[in-house]
Amino acid sequence: MSVIIKYFIAPDEASAASVVDSGPDGVFGSLSCGNFDASEAVIEWESLLTGRSFEALVAADKPYSIADPGEEGGPLLFVISAALQGALAGTPADRLAGVGELWIRERAAEGEVFDPEMVGELLSDLADLARTAGQRGHGLYCWMA
Repeated sequence: MSVIIKYFIAPDEASAASVVDSGPDGVFGSLSCGNFDASEAVIEWESLLTGRSFEALVAADKPYSIADPGEEGGPLLFVISAALQGALAGTPADRLAGVGELWIRERAAEGEVFDPEMVGELLSDLADLARTAGQRGHGLYCWMA
């Protein structure tokens, strides 16, 4: 199964929700990647960056879904938490690289294999997107199809 993931910035949830059917390309600044569970990944990244446990983040309803197709299929759209957005924006590159390495090890324990270079670039680019969102007073979102 192939999954398309697009992290993007938008001024608010209503603006983000307006692209649920078509995706954010051409409307908002975005970053594309694929083939992993982005909702689980953002929980793991937030846990690694903030020290909150995975279970506590899930109990707090992180990440918050704006559009969830459920059984019907279709795109999923969720909000990246302010805590993760801030952590990504404020974390130095060497610390992000370390988080990437830890995440790769966690995923390997579950039988998933990720290229370290791809993960490093993804987290670096996502941090850049988080900084841009913060500078504009926007939020960070994820669209998956």
